[in-house]
Amino acid sequence: MPTPVADLVLRGGAVHTFAGPGGATALAVRAGRVLRAGTDADVRALTGPRTEVVDLAGRAVLPGINDAHLHATWLGALWPDTLFGDHGAPGPGPERPLRTGAERRAAILKAGDLLARLGITSYTEPGLGPGEDAGTTGAFGTSVVQEYRALAAEGLLRARVTALWLYGELDGPSTVEDYRAGLAALDTSSPDERVLRFAGVKIFADGIPPMRSAYTHRCYADGSRAQLLVHGESDADREANLTAMVLAAHRAGLQVGVHATGDRAVDLVLDAVAQARAEHDTDLRHYVIHGDLVSAAQLTRMARLGVGLSAQAGIAVRTVGAVDAALGAGHAEGAWPLRAALESGIPLCLTSDAPVLAPDWRREIAAADTWMGPAADPRARMTEMLRCYTVHPARQDGAETWKGTLAEGMVADLCVLAADPLTLTPAELPDVEVDLTVLGGRVVHER
Repeated sequence: MPTPVADLVLRGGAVHTFAGPGGATALAVRAGRVLRAGTDADVRALTGPRTEVVDLAGRAVLPGINDAHLHATWLGALWPDTLFGDHGAPGPGPERPLRTGAERRAAILKAGDLLARLGITSYTEPGLGPGEDAGTTGAFGTSVVQEYRALAAEGLLRARVTALWLYGELDGPSTVEDYRAGLAALDTSSPDERVLRFAGVKIFADGIPPMRSAYTHRCYADGSRAQLLVHGESDADREANLTAMVLAAHRAGLQVGVHATGDRAVDLVLDAVAQARAEHDTDLRHYVIHGDLVSAAQLTRMARLGVGLSAQAGIAVRTVGAVDAALGAGHAEGAWPLRAALESGIPLCLTSDAPVLAPDWRREIAAADTWMGPAADPRARMTEMLRCYTVHPARQDGAETWKGTLAEGMVADLCVLAADPLTLTPAELPDVEVDLTVLGGRVVHER
């Protein structure tokens, strides 16, 4: 049988496959998939006269970066502005509403170009649908879904997109009636599910601690208590409706991402998932979005239930003062327990929530390291945080069998950095350039 010839070979650097023991220095790609990862000698026989050969010259190859919580359409509308800007708390974004299909299409494409320059080959749009059809931004309604489908069909998306449907307002209320009606009419069709996939639904359980709207067991410093965003006549009614929404999605075979920042909201999500899995024990990769005030006991339970966590370290670092002002001095120190999440075995995804923050995963890793404090083994921590942007998001997407690592046969989504991150401190990572981004074996960015 003839030896296959690679379309693309990268050699002479550090190749981090995240699929087993390290030590690879070269990678061969054929027909959009990883053909082989090994030494330079291993791939030499796979190189032919038409093979594109990239001399890494000591640079590093990683699996493509996957930002598992990023509002790309809104990002494209606002960039280079973000909601945080240079401030220590988020503010309202600039008013740049997307009013036409052409504007929404341009915003998605603009975001795709930006993300490609950052080595991002996959992202999650966490909340698109009829709940925002009358929204002021124009960046979250069903018209955005239409543009995504068109771009996917035309082969113009610069990254793989996972989307969650939204049947309430962004950062706002929802009703169980609208939610059930939405599920009944759900259309998950896509031109190519490996390019655009509608995985499930998003629910806003609560708000955020600085706004005193996180649903927590404790009182705020001013004596107030928050309510769930899900409609109901009482706390008990609202809690029952949230539970019913999670159960309805699970019974329909859909993933649920729940925006839950308060510990009381997280308890409700976990109770609902436990009930759902008792009825039908299928791991649909449900996850908590943000989880600011999640407790150690809840993390242990999340690991047992297979519930993931999508967190933003950059928000944690920036909002210490705002959280302490809302909950009382010292409370921020116990929030966002990223180290405990990793130690518990939770599939933690570090994300940007762009355009709340800039979509720069290098800065988010640096922020996570700052938040967790000194590491006993800096190289091991860097490896684990890189997995939070590659391996764990692939699991959240239910796609770990075909993306997220550079094992043989996996899709050739990869990011080439100007220096090996495992030889650096996280504080140095934001200054390392992304030299090359490859999506399915196709170069989508070259510095």
